[in-house]
Amino acid sequence: MAGTKIVQVVMGLTAEEVAALQNKICPEAGRLCLARYELLRAVHFAQPIGRRALADRLHLQERRVRRELSLLGQGELIRIGGLGVELTPEGEAALWKLEEYVRVLRGLSRWEKELCLCFGLREAIIVPGDSDADLAVKKELARVTAEYLRKHLKDGAILAVTGGTTLAEVAAALRPAEERRDLLVLPARGGLGEEVELQANTIAAAFAKGLGGTYRLLHVPDDLDPETLQRIAGEPRVKELVELIRRADLLLHGIGVAEEMARRRGMPPEAVAELLAKGAVGEAFGYYFDEDGRLVHTTSSVGIQEKDLPGIGLVVMVGGGRSKARAARAILKSGGRHVIITDEALARQLLGKEAAAPTTRAAEGGV
Repeated sequence: MAGTKIVQVVMGLTAEEVAALQNKICPEAGRLCLARYELLRAVHFAQPIGRRALADRLHLQERRVRRELSLLGQGELIRIGGLGVELTPEGEAALWKLEEYVRVLRGLSRWEKELCLCFGLREAIIVPGDSDADLAVKKELARVTAEYLRKHLKDGAILAVTGGTTLAEVAAALRPAEERRDLLVLPARGGLGEEVELQANTIAAAFAKGLGGTYRLLHVPDDLDPETLQRIAGEPRVKELVELIRRADLLLHGIGVAEEMARRRGMPPEAVAELLAKGAVGEAFGYYFDEDGRLVHTTSSVGIQEKDLPGIGLVVMVGGGRSKARAARAILKSGGRHVIITDEALARQLLGKEAAAPTTRAAEGGV
């Protein structure tokens, strides 16, 4: 995670113990800290941004945003110009340090360990917030995932990626690399009949640009009949590409809600109804799973398959928002995943945590 690790010990207490004590004695301080962190984060991902637009984005009254911006301005964390509000260099540095403090306040490191134990994962990374309620959380999720890729992809590696809105955000978070790297990026499966910007081919090309690598495309749509797909899969160039995909060092995929993905794939209403009758709640690269992680339906496609996962070095699932909780649980229960990068809201649902205490947005005198 970005920012400086909180390792300071106060009166013999760890940072986690200090945070727990603060939450008991002065919970309003933690809520205020969280609210101002959310405000700084929203400015970071939308700057320059006007105060009214910022208030709308955070679902707050404009007068409250104005008051908080005044306080942050006194601390030289923001500046307000003709185009709107921006973070100063001091504000940028404070934001990433504050992120670590918020993680401690919310107990996210402990939750990450619990997720690993619950679902047999090697690693879990949780960012504060709810992607469903705050666009800045989804962008932060993308930024953290981009950092993870830069850290774990070694020269000579093959990266396979799926399509979708979350991975499109991750691609956007990868600023164009200044140096070329020996990386190959491939689409994990054939394309859906959706916007070209969200198709795996487009996203693979964007990832390659951001990482400084090269890419190859898989020009096979998902909605062909099985006989046609089998014939295309037998073509030498397609067969060679599929073999490369199945040897990927890292597979990155999103979290698909079964009904939504079925409709995006153009399934007729009766087929969608049949799928849901089978109990499908989650989807990943054409495979549909029920609440217990059992495979209940597979779409015809060319590319990565569930049986290929044991041969892939690292399988990373990324996505957030409490609306994806059932889908995420189903996919995790199906096995084969090594890492999840998610947000606080989805993690809370996966772990069955109680509802979070309200932030200071709803508290007297808060943001």
